[in-house]
Amino acid sequence: MVLTMEQRLAKTVQAMTGGLIPAVPVPRHKNGEIHSEAQEAYAGYLSRQQIAGVAVWVHTGRGLHLQAEERKRIFQSWKSHLNEAQLLVAGVGSLIDTTLSEPLRLQKWRQNSITMAEEAASGGADALLVFPPVIFKELESSRRDAAIIEYHRELSALGVPLILFYLYEEAGGLAYSKEVLRELLGMPSVVGMKMAALDSVMTLQEVSSLFSSEFPGKLLITGEDRMFGYSLMCGATGALVGLGAAFPNIQSDLITAYRSKDYPLFMDLSSRVDAYAMSTFTQPMDKYILRMLWCLALQGIIPREAAHDMNGTGYEMEEMELEMLRQTIQQCRLY
Repeated sequence: MVLTMEQRLAKTVQAMTGGLIPAVPVPRHKNGEIHSEAQEAYAGYLSRQQIAGVAVWVHTGRGLHLQAEERKRIFQSWKSHLNEAQLLVAGVGSLIDTTLSEPLRLQKWRQNSITMAEEAASGGADALLVFPPVIFKELESSRRDAAIIEYHRELSALGVPLILFYLYEEAGGLAYSKEVLRELLGMPSVVGMKMAALDSVMTLQEVSSLFSSEFPGKLLITGEDRMFGYSLMCGATGALVGLGAAFPNIQSDLITAYRSKDYPLFMDLSSRVDAYAMSTFTQPMDKYILRMLWCLALQGIIPREAAHDMNGTGYEMEEMELEMLRQTIQQCRLY
């Protein structure tokens, strides 16, 4: 059944209010090819957990580096395993071709971004998570804000709900001004925003205040792996996080505990989730993807031969690191 825009918006809001959406990695062979058997086993496992859906093609899945055929395989795999109530969120954006001059660089970036969004929309995505359009950093400030807003309006025309993405700049993000945020959050197609400020408590607090005072009907979605519990206290109503890629139930329980005001349980779960995040979301930060794949492998969810990130990352796991992950999984009672 094809849903109207209003029905898509309602479904997304319902699922994400109090819900957890893991940003999922892609199991791969050592040569970088997708491990098909592991992907199906992983999708089958995660879809049976306490999740509101999954986010594909995002950073945890190296979304901007995927070829069109890879995107299609991954999308269809998850779509075949999720139930009707669970969301399939797709990341949209593009890498920047630095070999081109500015006009051609921007043209290619925009074309690739819109193509990726169109693929997701035609495939049946429930919502689009919009990668920060960092290419607009190249523009003068007077043009930058207008370009950001126009880009999101162009995506809105596809008829799929949008989730904004506030990502800290070190990870390839773009700091939106309050004026830009007001314009973006005022768009009917925008259901809310994922916050991933990492270690900027002030940014999280300021954006949370903007939501509560001016946009109470929009969803503040936490992507704060390292301050998960606190972000709920700041007003986040749901989560879209890479930390949920292996053991989502404890984080789902944490959200429920806070929303039901079971604060003793909330404090217990929050301390365990924080300890888990300290072992997986640490420097080098980009290695967290490989760590999450190994969490899955250590529990037998995927074979060890599938615990590889995309080629070119240069990351390997030492036995000492694997032992630390084993201890964390056991001590934090994650599984």
